[in-house]
Parts: sequence; structure tokens; C-alpha cells
Amino acid sequence: MAIQFFGKRLTSFQIVIIGFLGLILVGTILLMLPISVRDGHGASFGDALFTSTSAVCVTGLVVKDTATYWTGFGQAVILTLIQIGGLGIVSVAAFIAMISGRKISLFQRSMLQESFSAHQIGGIVRMTGFIFKIALIVEASGALLMMPAFCRRYGVSGVWPAVFHSVSAFCNAGFDIMGDKTRPFSSLTSFAAVPGIIIPIVLLIVIGGIGFLTWEDIAMNRLHFGKYRMQSKVVLVTTGVLILCPLLLLFMFEYPGLPAKDRFFISLFQAITPRTAGFNTADLSSLSGAGSMLMIILMLIGGSPGSTAGGMKTTTAAVILANAFAVFRRRKAAELFRRRIEDNTIRNAATLFAMYLTLPVIGGVIVSMAEALPLGSCLFETASAIGTVGLSMGITPSLSLFSRLILILLMFLGRVGGLTIIYATVNSKSTDVSQRPLEKIVVG
Repeated sequence: MAIQFFGKRLTSFQIVIIGFLGLILVGTILLMLPISVRDGHGASFGDALFTSTSAVCVTGLVVKDTATYWTGFGQAVILTLIQIGGLGIVSVAAFIAMISGRKISLFQRSMLQESFSAHQIGGIVRMTGFIFKIALIVEASGALLMMPAFCRRYGVSGVWPAVFHSVSAFCNAGFDIMGDKTRPFSSLTSFAAVPGIIIPIVLLIVIGGIGFLTWEDIAMNRLHFGKYRMQSKVVLVTTGVLILCPLLLLFMFEYPGLPAKDRFFISLFQAITPRTAGFNTADLSSLSGAGSMLMIILMLIGGSPGSTAGGMKTTTAAVILANAFAVFRRRKAAELFRRRIEDNTIRNAATLFAMYLTLPVIGGVIVSMAEALPLGSCLFETASAIGTVGLSMGITPSLSLFSRLILILLMFLGRVGGLTIIYATVNSKSTDVSQRPLEKIVVG
């Protein structure tokens, strides 16, 4: 489907890209206003653009500490951008149209279907209302759960951090406003062993990252796992494995010398936040080389389709592994939960896997050469950018404009989606239905 825009027919993929670019531009302009910055002079275009992109793409990488640099107005702008970017521009626009009484067209329903990664267009409007209701309930509940711990430490002023971090965690954004209370760029390190903060944040990240379709499955079928769609089963099992395995590895081999309780909470948090929340409760520079590589892998995998999280997605990793097992066992088709996976899904998964491996590596190499920084640190930043994570080794604020632009491009690609950009820029219509001659090539 396509619509007319200044005489040009735009596809739904192009509309999504234009929508994100437009929101980033609006956010940049608002953050450049004097009222947004504590010094009263307004942010530079480069700083505002980076921050706006990071917020809209729910990444969390920052060049200025959110608490000490931006005013309350600036923080509110950032939080609004996070909320819209996390739930999706298409879904927010549709929800506004719904509550204003406007009819949702067939084209808009089709865009919602693509935005949520839904299998069918039927019931998509009802699902949009369900998603926004759940989002509001979850974010409000998260804020209420964190208020006692924040208010106990900071008094009435702890209400705003509770609200801000609840929205940021649910949208998997990773922005924090702890810099003026602890130290700049400190994230949640001062709450590493505080269950009243850590547990709600962890739950918000997981709920926001498992995907809208999985929410619907759980709401409809409760705990009857056998009735779930195959996708929901794959999402829940893969998410569980990607939490449990890193938790055990980090608990056994990282953070030596800490009490068992503190090490457990830190390991749990650091096992979950790379997919793709961006908060941290421990100094990332203290991680071993193996620990840093584990973080990079988790950042690239990310959350699940149709969620607030980024990355190549849990289902992509599951399909790649299922296909590999099918090859190992000499089976004709890949299977998950006794269901065959179609070839087109496998090709898409392989394409995404290749993109999420090559682009951060290329970006990391370029940044390392341009800034004369260790390659490992640069790869960590570029993986964090394309995975829309926000975890950092602390080098982002010191990067040049050239390197920041690379991170901006990676954040945008990671949020909008590599395939969306390809479909929006490459003409996929082909009138050639013939096939080329077949010839074998040896691989492996």
C-alpha cells in the first residue's frame, strides 16, 4: 500500500522513517531552546540532535548528563520522546485518532499491523487500545513501586525520578536522572543492592521487551503455555534462557569480593539490562574481556518483535539456531515447538544476523581509527547504539562530531529496523518472474 505525499507515493516503510526523522527534528529544536538547558543558553545542534535521536530510538547513549545538564522542561521533553519512540510513532498517532473519535483507515490498520509485527490485520485497532492501557498500568505501577525507595532517600523530590525511570525502563530507553544526586553518568549504581528499585526496574524492562503480541497471548490464555502462539513460546523461552545463562556466568566469574546477595542483584540486573535497557548498577569498565563480550552479544540480540526493545530480536536468534540444528541433523526444514519455519523467515533472519554483525564492527573500526581509542571500547559503543541499548564504556561524551554521527546512524537503524530501511529505499517491485539457471556452490 502507498499514500500520496507532495505528489509522491510513499510506502508504509517510508512513512515510518519520515515519522521518526520528523520526531527527532522536533525533539532537537525543543532541546535547543534556552528553557531546556540549565545554563539558559540552549544546547548546541550536535548535542541536541544526539540526545533527541537517542531518546526517540530509546537507546540511552548520552553526551550530556541528563540530570545535571537538562532542566525539568528538557527532561520532560526527553521523557516524551522516549514514550513516543518506545510505543511507536504509528501506534501513538493511531491512538490519538482513536480517542478523538476518528475512523482508522485500512492503510493505517496495515501500518499498525507492521508496527506491532502482528500476524493479521483483524483486531489490530482493539489491540492498539489494549497496548496503551497495559503500558499506562505498567508504567504507573512501576512508578508507585519505586516511590517509597526514592522518597525515603530524597524526600518529595523522589517522585519525579520514580516516574522518569519507570517510563524509561518500560520503554527500554536507559536514560536516568541520578547525576545530580550521586554523580554525573552514574546511572543506578548507587541502588545496586536496593530491591525496591532493582526489582521494579528489572520487571519493567522484561515486560517492555517481550513484545505486544506476547502480552496479548498471556492476557488471553493466562498460564496455559500450550495455547500460546509459537512466536510467544519462542519469545518466552529464549528470553528466559538469555536471562538465566548470563546471570549464572556473571555471578560465578564477575564482581569478585562482593557479598553473595549484592553479587546476585548486580548479576541479575546486568544480565537483563543489555537487552536493551541501558541502565547499569556496576562499573562496566571493571568487566573482564569475556564479560564485555557477553554484554555485546546480549546487546546485539536485544528484545522481541513488536516490543519497546531493539536489537536483532530474540526470535531472530532462535530461528538462526533452529536452522543450524536442522543442518546438523540433516533435516529439510528448521523447526521450533514442532512447527516448521518458512524459508522466507529464515532468509530474513540470516539477513538481520549479518547486518547486526557487520555494521557495528565496521562502525567500531572507523570510530577506533578516527579517535585513536581501543577497538574493544569502540565496538562496545557501536553495539550499544545499533542494539538501542545505551550502555557505555564512558567514551561517548568525548567523541568527535564525526564519530557521534556514526552512532546516530546506528541508533536510527537499530530502532527503525534494517529491513524497514532497505524496503523503504530499494524498489522491491519486480516484473521478472523468470529464474536464473541453477548452479551449486560449496560452502563450509
